[in-house]
Amino acid sequence: MFLTNPFLLLSETVPTILMQAFVILMALLVIIGTLLDIIHKKNVKYFFENAKKAKLSAKKTLSSSERISVISKTIVSDIATTSELGAGKRRAAHLLGMYGTILFWVGSVIMIFCYTNSTSVTPIAWPIIWHAGAIMTVLGGSWFWFFLRVDVYSEAQPWYRIIKADLFVLALVATSLFGLIWSYLQFLNLNDRWDDKVFLVLFIVSNLALFGGVYWSKFAHMFYKPGAAIQKNLAEADGSRDNLPPPADAPEQFGLGIKREEPKHY
Repeated sequence: MFLTNPFLLLSETVPTILMQAFVILMALLVIIGTLLDIIHKKNVKYFFENAKKAKLSAKKTLSSSERISVISKTIVSDIATTSELGAGKRRAAHLLGMYGTILFWVGSVIMIFCYTNSTSVTPIAWPIIWHAGAIMTVLGGSWFWFFLRVDVYSEAQPWYRIIKADLFVLALVATSLFGLIWSYLQFLNLNDRWDDKVFLVLFIVSNLALFGGVYWSKFAHMFYKPGAAIQKNLAEADGSRDNLPPPADAPEQFGLGIKREEPKHY
């Protein structure tokens, strides 16, 4: 199964052009949903206005090389390795889900657009990347959903409590999980049984929920957070600090020094 391109097998019954059109449709849904999110929440407008105000209060003008250095460090540290989450379980789950999703999506696009012709031979690496990415996404997303969500971990909410913001992680896990099950059942070649077709439909529906629900979910944070991290580090480098006051010197002890419980929050 891990060495088989599931989309190549699917192309025997579903035209390649339909699969490619579906991928393009999903990309358009992301663009439309993100634009609607920007218009409704006005967060990008706030981002640029805040950056303009911060620039006026900057204590230092950064050179091009300094800006490039800050941006490069932000990409390597804050974005690529999510260092802001510390060294705990939350960071590990996020990295599993993030890189698993990237591998899963890239593998899907490459195999659908390059290796679904009847004469094409899929390099072994791509099915491995696709299946490994799906497994990583399921593990990371499930770890977060059942054990690391703040409202569950700190506020004693039940794990099955679902709010609108949960649509992203649930659809992401469902897409990867249904994709894996569909790939496995299709690989078994069950001779016209309904199993693989049911999970193919679930795979399609979960993709529609994931990419079609951008406006209502936290999908767009993948675009906002890198920009916010870069702006934050640039503001610290030029001294503007996003119009925030400098940190005060905290006293060494508070009260009688009572040992407190470890904080359980972001």
